[in-house]
Amino acid sequence: MANMRFAVGLRRLIPFLGYHHILMFLIAAGIILLSLLLAGCSSTSPGIPNIFLISLYYQNYPPVLDPAQVDPGVTTAIANIVGQAQLEVRVGYFGICVNADGGSFLCSNNASSLATQVSVDQDPLNLIWVASTFKDSIVFPYLIIVAIVLAFICFILLATFPGWHEETDERGSERDVKPFPSRPVSQVALALIFVASVFVLVSVLWQHTASVAASTIAQDLGNGSVRSGVGTTAMILGWFGFALFIIVTIGLLVMILSISLLDRLTDD
Repeated sequence: MANMRFAVGLRRLIPFLGYHHILMFLIAAGIILLSLLLAGCSSTSPGIPNIFLISLYYQNYPPVLDPAQVDPGVTTAIANIVGQAQLEVRVGYFGICVNADGGSFLCSNNASSLATQVSVDQDPLNLIWVASTFKDSIVFPYLIIVAIVLAFICFILLATFPGWHEETDERGSERDVKPFPSRPVSQVALALIFVASVFVLVSVLWQHTASVAASTIAQDLGNGSVRSGVGTTAMILGWFGFALFIIVTIGLLVMILSISLLDRLTDD
Protein backbone atom coordinates (compact mmCIF):
# COMPACT_ATOMS: atom_id res chain seq x y z
CA MET A 1 0.00 0.00 0.00
CA ALA A 2 2.79 2.39 0.93
CA ASN A 3 4.59 1.58 -2.32
CA MET A 4 1.47 2.36 -4.34
CA ARG A 5 1.06 5.71 -2.59
CA PHE A 6 4.67 6.55 -3.30
CA ALA A 7 4.29 5.57 -6.97
CA VAL A 8 1.14 7.65 -7.35
CA GLY A 9 2.75 10.65 -5.64
CA LEU A 10 5.82 10.34 -7.83
CA ARG A 11 3.67 10.09 -10.95
CA ARG A 12 1.89 13.31 -9.99
CA LEU A 13 5.17 15.06 -9.20
CA ILE A 14 7.11 14.21 -12.36
CA PRO A 15 4.99 16.31 -14.76
CA PHE A 16 5.58 19.37 -12.57
CA LEU A 17 9.37 18.95 -12.61
CA GLY A 18 10.73 21.61 -14.92
CA TYR A 19 13.87 21.77 -17.02
CA HIS A 20 15.42 24.16 -14.51
CA HIS A 21 14.91 21.63 -11.70
CA ILE A 22 17.28 19.24 -13.47
CA LEU A 23 19.85 22.02 -13.80
CA MET A 24 19.45 22.85 -10.11
CA PHE A 25 20.05 19.20 -9.22
CA LEU A 26 23.25 19.15 -11.31
CA ILE A 27 24.48 22.36 -9.67
CA ALA A 28 23.78 20.96 -6.20
CA ALA A 29 25.68 17.76 -7.06
CA GLY A 30 28.64 19.78 -8.36
CA ILE A 31 28.72 21.94 -5.23
CA ILE A 32 28.69 18.83 -3.02
CA LEU A 33 31.56 17.23 -4.96
CA LEU A 34 33.70 20.37 -4.81
CA SER A 35 32.92 20.85 -1.11
CA LEU A 36 34.11 17.30 -0.43
CA LEU A 37 37.27 18.07 -2.39
CA LEU A 38 37.97 21.11 -0.21
CA ALA A 39 37.24 19.12 2.96
CA GLY A 40 39.85 16.47 2.16
CA CYS A 41 42.35 15.76 4.97
CA SER A 42 40.70 18.40 7.18
CA SER A 43 39.49 15.87 9.78
CA THR A 44 39.55 12.21 10.72
CA SER A 45 35.91 11.69 9.75
CA PRO A 46 35.31 8.48 7.76
CA GLY A 47 36.56 8.84 4.20
CA ILE A 48 37.93 12.37 4.60
CA PRO A 49 41.62 11.30 4.94
CA ASN A 50 41.22 9.39 1.67
CA ILE A 51 40.54 12.64 -0.20
CA PHE A 52 44.02 14.05 -0.72
CA LEU A 53 46.02 15.85 -3.39
CA ILE A 54 49.34 14.11 -2.78
CA SER A 55 50.72 11.49 -0.40
CA LEU A 56 54.32 10.94 0.71
CA TYR A 57 55.41 7.82 2.57
CA TYR A 58 58.51 5.87 3.48
CA GLN A 59 59.03 2.57 1.69
CA ASN A 60 62.19 0.63 0.86
CA TYR A 61 62.41 -0.32 -2.82
CA PRO A 62 65.20 -0.82 -5.39
CA PRO A 63 66.48 2.67 -6.29
CA VAL A 64 66.38 3.92 -9.85
CA LEU A 65 69.88 4.27 -11.31
CA ASP A 66 70.60 6.70 -14.12
CA PRO A 67 73.78 8.01 -15.80
CA ALA A 68 72.65 11.54 -14.91
CA GLN A 69 73.13 10.79 -11.21
CA VAL A 70 76.43 12.26 -10.01
CA ASP A 71 76.41 10.25 -6.76
CA PRO A 72 74.26 7.12 -7.05
CA GLY A 73 75.53 5.95 -3.66
CA VAL A 74 73.52 8.65 -1.89
CA THR A 75 70.53 6.28 -1.99
CA THR A 76 72.34 4.03 0.49
CA ALA A 77 72.90 6.94 2.87
CA ILE A 78 69.23 7.95 2.62
CA ALA A 79 68.15 4.35 3.27
CA ASN A 80 70.32 4.25 6.40
CA ILE A 81 68.75 7.49 7.64
CA VAL A 82 65.20 6.30 6.94
CA GLY A 83 65.72 2.96 8.66
CA GLN A 84 62.39 1.26 9.44
CA ALA A 85 60.23 4.38 9.19
CA GLN A 86 56.78 3.82 7.67
CA LEU A 87 55.13 7.20 8.15
CA GLU A 88 52.67 8.45 5.53
CA VAL A 89 51.63 12.07 4.97
CA ARG A 90 48.58 13.13 2.96
CA VAL A 91 47.91 16.70 1.90
CA GLY A 92 44.53 18.32 1.25
CA TYR A 93 43.49 21.88 0.50
CA PHE A 94 43.06 22.84 4.15
CA GLY A 95 44.69 20.06 6.13
CA ILE A 96 47.37 17.40 6.49
CA CYS A 97 46.88 13.82 7.67
CA VAL A 98 49.68 11.74 9.18
CA ASN A 99 49.83 8.00 9.76
CA ALA A 100 53.00 7.30 11.73
CA ASP A 101 52.82 3.55 12.36
CA GLY A 102 50.21 2.05 10.05
CA GLY A 103 47.34 2.78 12.43
CA SER A 104 44.79 5.57 12.25
CA PHE A 105 45.39 8.99 10.74
CA LEU A 106 45.95 12.20 12.67
CA CYS A 107 44.66 15.23 10.77
CA SER A 108 45.18 18.95 11.36
CA ASN A 109 45.67 22.19 9.47
CA ASN A 110 48.72 22.90 11.64
CA ALA A 111 51.80 20.92 10.58
CA SER A 112 53.72 21.98 13.69
CA SER A 113 51.20 20.30 15.99
CA LEU A 114 51.42 17.11 13.93
CA ALA A 115 55.22 17.17 14.05
CA THR A 116 55.19 17.27 17.85
CA GLN A 117 53.29 13.96 17.91
CA VAL A 118 55.87 12.16 15.75
CA SER A 119 59.34 11.00 16.79
CA VAL A 120 62.54 11.60 14.81
CA ASP A 121 62.77 7.92 13.88
CA GLN A 122 59.26 8.03 12.41
CA ASP A 123 59.96 11.02 10.13
CA PRO A 124 63.73 11.25 9.59
CA LEU A 125 63.45 13.15 6.28
CA ASN A 126 60.86 15.68 7.50
CA LEU A 127 58.08 14.62 5.16
CA ILE A 128 55.56 16.49 7.33
CA TRP A 129 57.46 19.71 6.68
CA VAL A 130 57.66 18.95 2.94
CA ALA A 131 53.90 18.34 2.86
CA SER A 132 53.27 21.58 4.76
CA THR A 133 55.41 23.51 2.27
CA PHE A 134 53.42 22.03 -0.61
CA LYS A 135 50.10 22.98 1.02
CA ASP A 136 51.12 26.52 1.95
CA SER A 137 53.13 27.48 -1.13
CA ILE A 138 51.51 25.62 -4.03
CA VAL A 139 47.91 24.69 -3.18
CA PHE A 140 45.40 27.46 -3.95
CA PRO A 141 41.80 26.63 -2.97
CA TYR A 142 40.21 30.05 -3.37
CA LEU A 143 39.21 29.70 -7.02
CA ILE A 144 37.11 26.68 -6.09
CA ILE A 145 35.58 28.58 -3.18
CA VAL A 146 34.59 31.46 -5.48
CA ALA A 147 33.23 28.95 -8.00
CA ILE A 148 31.05 27.33 -5.33
CA VAL A 149 29.67 30.76 -4.32
CA LEU A 150 28.90 31.66 -7.94
CA ALA A 151 27.25 28.30 -8.54
CA PHE A 152 25.11 28.73 -5.42
CA ILE A 153 23.94 32.15 -6.63
CA CYS A 154 23.08 30.56 -9.97
CA PHE A 155 21.14 27.88 -8.07
CA ILE A 156 19.12 30.60 -6.30
CA LEU A 157 18.39 32.34 -9.61
CA LEU A 158 17.17 29.08 -11.16
CA ALA A 159 14.87 28.62 -8.17
CA THR A 160 13.07 31.82 -9.20
CA PHE A 161 12.14 30.36 -12.60
CA PRO A 162 8.36 29.91 -12.95
CA GLY A 163 7.04 26.38 -12.70
CA TRP A 164 3.93 24.61 -13.89
CA HIS A 165 0.63 25.95 -12.57
CA GLU A 166 -3.03 25.65 -13.45
CA GLU A 167 -4.92 28.40 -15.26
CA THR A 168 -8.53 28.67 -16.45
CA ASP A 169 -8.96 29.33 -20.14
CA GLU A 170 -11.78 31.22 -21.89
CA ARG A 171 -13.96 28.09 -21.93
CA GLY A 172 -13.66 27.68 -18.16
CA SER A 173 -11.50 24.54 -18.31
CA GLU A 174 -8.29 24.25 -16.36
CA ARG A 175 -4.98 23.63 -18.05
CA ASP A 176 -1.34 23.42 -16.97
CA VAL A 177 0.75 26.42 -17.99
CA LYS A 178 4.43 27.20 -17.61
CA PRO A 179 5.59 30.74 -18.51
CA PHE A 180 9.03 31.38 -19.95
CA PRO A 181 11.66 32.47 -17.40
CA SER A 182 12.98 36.01 -17.40
CA ARG A 183 15.62 36.46 -20.09
CA PRO A 184 17.87 38.79 -18.00
CA VAL A 185 17.78 36.35 -15.07
CA SER A 186 18.60 33.47 -17.39
CA GLN A 187 21.54 35.37 -18.89
CA VAL A 188 22.91 36.28 -15.46
CA ALA A 189 22.61 32.64 -14.35
CA LEU A 190 24.44 31.54 -17.51
CA ALA A 191 27.24 34.04 -16.93
CA LEU A 192 27.64 32.95 -13.30
CA ILE A 193 27.81 29.22 -14.00
CA PHE A 194 30.15 29.82 -16.96
CA VAL A 195 32.60 31.79 -14.80
CA ALA A 196 32.31 29.13 -12.09
CA SER A 197 33.14 26.44 -14.66
CA VAL A 198 36.22 28.34 -15.83
CA PHE A 199 37.42 28.79 -12.24
CA VAL A 200 36.98 25.09 -11.51
CA LEU A 201 38.79 24.14 -14.72
CA VAL A 202 41.77 26.36 -13.90
CA SER A 203 41.88 25.11 -10.32
CA VAL A 204 41.63 21.42 -11.23
CA LEU A 205 44.31 21.75 -13.92
CA TRP A 206 46.52 23.58 -11.43
CA GLN A 207 45.84 20.92 -8.82
CA HIS A 208 46.60 18.06 -11.20
CA THR A 209 49.79 19.56 -12.64
CA ALA A 210 51.19 20.66 -9.29
CA SER A 211 50.41 17.35 -7.60
CA VAL A 212 52.04 15.25 -10.32
CA ALA A 213 55.12 17.48 -10.42
CA ALA A 214 55.57 17.54 -6.63
CA SER A 215 54.98 13.79 -6.40
CA THR A 216 57.62 13.03 -9.04
CA ILE A 217 60.24 15.34 -7.53
CA ALA A 218 59.71 14.07 -3.98
CA GLN A 219 60.05 10.45 -5.04
CA ASP A 220 63.20 11.17 -7.05
CA LEU A 221 64.82 12.97 -4.13
CA GLY A 222 64.03 10.06 -1.81
CA ASN A 223 65.05 7.52 -4.44
CA GLY A 224 64.85 4.03 -2.93
CA SER A 225 63.28 5.16 0.36
CA VAL A 226 60.36 7.52 -0.33
CA ARG A 227 57.28 6.85 -2.41
CA SER A 228 54.66 9.38 -3.44
CA GLY A 229 51.30 9.37 -5.17
CA VAL A 230 48.52 11.60 -6.43
CA GLY A 231 45.06 11.33 -4.88
CA THR A 232 42.73 9.66 -7.36
CA THR A 233 39.59 10.53 -5.37
CA ALA A 234 40.47 14.24 -5.32
CA MET A 235 41.04 14.23 -9.07
CA ILE A 236 37.71 12.49 -9.69
CA LEU A 237 35.82 14.94 -7.47
CA GLY A 238 37.41 17.93 -9.20
CA TRP A 239 36.85 16.78 -12.77
CA PHE A 240 33.32 15.53 -12.09
CA GLY A 241 32.44 18.85 -10.47
CA PHE A 242 33.74 20.67 -13.54
CA ALA A 243 31.81 18.33 -15.86
CA LEU A 244 28.54 18.98 -14.00
CA PHE A 245 29.01 22.76 -14.19
CA ILE A 246 29.77 22.53 -17.92
CA ILE A 247 26.59 20.49 -18.47
CA VAL A 248 24.57 23.17 -16.67
CA THR A 249 26.27 25.88 -18.72
CA ILE A 250 25.38 24.12 -21.97
CA GLY A 251 21.85 23.43 -20.70
CA LEU A 252 21.23 27.09 -19.86
CA LEU A 253 22.67 28.20 -23.20
CA VAL A 254 20.40 25.81 -25.10
CA MET A 255 17.39 26.99 -23.08
CA ILE A 256 18.10 30.68 -23.77
CA LEU A 257 18.64 30.07 -27.49
CA SER A 258 15.48 27.95 -27.70
CA ILE A 259 13.37 30.63 -26.03
CA SER A 260 14.82 33.29 -28.35
CA LEU A 261 13.99 31.13 -31.37
CA LEU A 262 10.43 30.58 -30.14
CA ASP A 263 9.99 34.32 -29.59
CA ARG A 264 11.08 35.00 -33.16
CA LEU A 265 8.76 32.36 -34.55
CA THR A 266 5.76 33.69 -32.59
CA ASP A 267 6.56 37.28 -33.60
CA ASP A 268 6.57 36.24 -37.25
